[in-house]
Parts: sequence; C-alpha cells; structure tokens
Amino acid sequence: MTDTPGMPTDTMCASTSTCDTVNTIDTLVDRVRGPVLRPGDEGYAEECSGFQMAFQQRPSVVVGATGADDVRAAVEHAAACDLPVAVQASGHGAPFAAEGGMLITTGRMDGVRVDATARTARLEAGVPWERVVAEAARHGLAPLNGSGPNVGAVSYTLGGGLGLLARSYGYAADHVRAIEVVTADACLRHVTPDSAPDLFWALRGGRDNFGVVTGLEVDLVPVERIYGGSLVFDGPLVEEVLRTYLEWTRSLPEELTSSVATIVYPDMLQLPDHLRGRYVAQIRIGYTGDAAEGERLVAPLRAIGPRLQDTVAEMSYAESASIYEEPTTPHAYCGDNALLRELDSSVVRPLMDLTGPTAPVMCVFGIRHLGGALSRPPLAPNAVGHRDARYLLTILSPLDGDEDTVRPVHQGVLAQVERWTMGTSLNFVFSRGEPLTPERVRSAYEPGDYDRLTGLKARYDPANTFRINHNIRRS
Repeated sequence: MTDTPGMPTDTMCASTSTCDTVNTIDTLVDRVRGPVLRPGDEGYAEECSGFQMAFQQRPSVVVGATGADDVRAAVEHAAACDLPVAVQASGHGAPFAAEGGMLITTGRMDGVRVDATARTARLEAGVPWERVVAEAARHGLAPLNGSGPNVGAVSYTLGGGLGLLARSYGYAADHVRAIEVVTADACLRHVTPDSAPDLFWALRGGRDNFGVVTGLEVDLVPVERIYGGSLVFDGPLVEEVLRTYLEWTRSLPEELTSSVATIVYPDMLQLPDHLRGRYVAQIRIGYTGDAAEGERLVAPLRAIGPRLQDTVAEMSYAESASIYEEPTTPHAYCGDNALLRELDSSVVRPLMDLTGPTAPVMCVFGIRHLGGALSRPPLAPNAVGHRDARYLLTILSPLDGDEDTVRPVHQGVLAQVERWTMGTSLNFVFSRGEPLTPERVRSAYEPGDYDRLTGLKARYDPANTFRINHNIRRS
C-alpha cells in the first residue's frame, strides 16, 4: 500500500451495544475485514508476535486491523465486554497483552502519502519509518524518524520521537499537524489544535492512553543530504572516548545530533572481523550543516585515536539507517533509561565497570545528546516532558531467559546517575513483561502536565479501556 485515505472531517461513532447481545466474537468477525483470532486459531501466534520476543503475548482475542473501521469495531467490542486493549504496530516496544485482553495489530495499515508542496506526509498506523524515509526522499525531504528503520512511525511519534535530526528540529511529536484516533467510545475523531486542543495536546506524548491512533499528518523537513555516520573505537580507548564525548557536547551547534554507545560484541562468526569479540565505543553523528564544517566539528573525536571503523561522510538522508546499523531481526531484550539534567566524567569509570567486559550480562550502554530544538516548546504545545534535559542515558541487554540477572545491572547503572535524573523516556523502556509503576510513568512528565493528563484520561477513557500500556491513571 502506498497511499492513505484522507482523514475524516468530523467525528464518526459506532453504535452502542452490549457484550451479551450484538458484541459476540462471531459478530466481530463479520464486522472486521482483517483477521479476528483467538488462542488456538491458525495464525494467532504469528499475529501476536512482533520485533520484541522477550515474552509471550496471550490476549483473549487479537484483531488484525486493515483500517479505521476495523479499529472502531474492535474498540466497541472491547468496551462493551470490558476487555483491556493493547495496540501493536511493529512490536518494538511490545504491548503488555495480558490474559483476558484484546490486542489490536496495525501492521496492515501501512500507507504513506507525501505532499511535497505542503512538506507533509499522511501516515497510517502501522507504517515503518523506512517506508516514510524512502517516500520523502523522492521529493528531497525527510521525516523526523528514529535510528531504527523498521520501527513503527506512529507509535514512535506518539511517545515523543527522539530522532537522527532531533537537535535541529525537535521531537517528532512537535511536528504533528493532525491525528486520526478511535477513542474509547468507538468514535473516529479528526483531532487538530483547533478541533480538540486538549486531546491533540495529550496524544502527542501520552502515547496509547487515549485511543487507537489510525493515522497522522506530519511535517517533513527540507533535508536531502547530511554529514553523518559512525566512529568506532577499540576497548583501550573506550574511557577516553566517553570522557571526550561529554566534553565535546558542551559546545556544539544544534545542527549536530549525536550519541555514543559502548558494547562488548560476542565472538560470533556472523560479526565482521573488526567487531567480533571486542569491547568498543561507537559515536554516531548526524549534522545538517555543510560537510566541510562537519569535518571540523568531528575532528576532536577523530583525534582520540585510530578507529576500527569510520563511516562519517556526506550521505543522502535515504542512507541514514546506516548511522546506527540497528538489528532488524526480532529478538528478546530488556532496556531502561534516565533523562539527565547533567552528566560529568566522574561516573565514566563506574559505568564502564558495570557495563563493560566484566559485566554479568551483555550491555549496550548509551548516551544521547539532547538540547537544541528539543529544549524549545513547539508552536502547538504537547505533553512531551523534561525538555530541559541535557542527556538521555540508555541501557539495554539481550535476554536469554528471564530478567532476574539483567535488572540488577540496569538498576546499578541508573543508580550511578540518580543525582542528575529528572525522569524517564517511555519510548526507551523495553520489555519487563509488565507495565511500569504509576510512579515511573508519572516521572516521564512535568508534574502539572501529568495532572492534566489524568484529567483528560477520565474524560476520554473513563473505564481505562486503554490500560495495557505504560498507563496514565484517570484522576
């Protein structure tokens, strides 16, 4: 699918019914174009699976939506039968589809349509970023996508969206023009800053707490080429890389977005020789300015020492997935994060000890540089929190079994930066097999914003139908 239908111009609502009359599973099957599956049905396991393989999802029913009408029918059924609802696009974050709930999958809704004159794109709920990047590139434009090309564009954006051009343009959520959403009353609403300012504010940052978003209209930016890539340094230089990186980020122009990560690669034949079995640090660069100026800005990093790999050069934005080279094969993993007001080199050595070659589990430890346009409120305010954070610290580990070994390591990493921690980015919390505590969810937002979100939750989802997520509790 390459095109998306136009968004509704008004609110469309389904009829009201009760679970023991119209809303039987058989009736739902008749109303939905996509598959409606229960445990034991052929295709059920495949429909429930996603990129995140850390735990098995066992919803009572899974609906493979093909469009907004399917979503409306599914939500009406769930509300009438008091079924909690989870939503899954690509499955990178993975919903927490508990026994007795409904899972709505949106991967079949994969349309994207670019308006080059308006510099906008209309995205259906399940489209991955790689599709949007390719369509925009045909017109010399770029979306505000993240580092993973197969991540769902809509779910990423609803959580804020911290991308490759973040310091230049801000959060992806800052550039949403209109939202198509099915709310808990099974109404399909066209939401804009003018038509429903409160709901428009809440959806951008409030994630999937207020309904099932079936489409977005987003801005594209006039970026055709960037100066970008990665610098990979071997183990003996890791400490100097981290210390230099923190100092280097204190005086960068906002046109430069970057991050650093450390990882101990396993000794596997599938890996390239220059990475196999090594402890490395990788700095990732995305600069929207002139390539010659980019060379000058990156020079202090190259001066650290020899690189195992250096791919930083001018490239088309269509090639930007090569900057992070994130895995595309589904696997099990667990991750957490902290938004930091500051970070200094005093914790570099302790963090290396926790996540390096002597760690009991494999760790991908990262620091993303924030600030720039991320620190400024958008023209249409939204619920994205902690804009004054300077860094995002992330920790991720692959899982082989449960998380009992991994969690203490991750908790130790977060404890090292507790003095600077402002809150959590919900887009970078992975697995756990269960939703975050209310306190952790609250920490993702400014206090006043969280209170406003809980009030809007009571208004738009009074029964908390959308609760199989990082849940905002109604006030």
